Amino acid sequence: MDALLRSMSPVLEFLAHRDRKLMRRIHRWPAPRWVRIWMLAATRGGDGWLWYAMGIVNLAFGGERRFRAIGAGAVSEGLGVLLFLRIKKLIGRRRPCAMEPHCWATLLPPDQFSFPSGHTITAFAVAMSLSFFYPQLKWGLLFCAWSVAASRVVLGMHFLTDVLAGAAIGTLLACGSAWAFAVL
Repeated sequence: MDALLRSMSPVLEFLAHRDRKLMRRIHRWPAPRWVRIWMLAATRGGDGWLWYAMGIVNLAFGGERRFRAIGAGAVSEGLGVLLFLRIKKLIGRRRPCAMEPHCWATLLPPDQFSFPSGHTITAFAVAMSLSFFYPQLKWGLLFCAWSVAASRVVLGMHFLTDVLAGAAIGTLLACGSAWAFAVL
């Protein structure tokens, strides 16, 4: 494992450098009011209440696929939480807001570690799971998930690579759980 990490070191250093450069630009950007409102609403939606609300609406109006869709979303989200808690402690990457102050965002992070983004993992786990069962809602669900991901970067909670990894992990979990619930 050490040999693998040493061989990847130049790539990881390059990515970390690019992440910090983007962080500095975003932290100094005085975003327009509408962007601030959108990003704050998206990150608060990613705290969980948006996904629970979608689950309740799905139970009420989701048709015969509703239990499979809810099951797939719940399993992928639950696995995502377990994964990101473990990976964050293992990696131990500091958050951007711990490195440099943000010019307008004053949110407090839910924990001290940055990689990967838990908000993004759960957003993509739920959005992609539901998309498999309700393809007509795919673009709206993806808009919600990408808004959550973007908000985490814009608000200084995560680096770009944190949310990209979170989106990939959440999507993979969603694919697995949607497949499992579709064939049951």
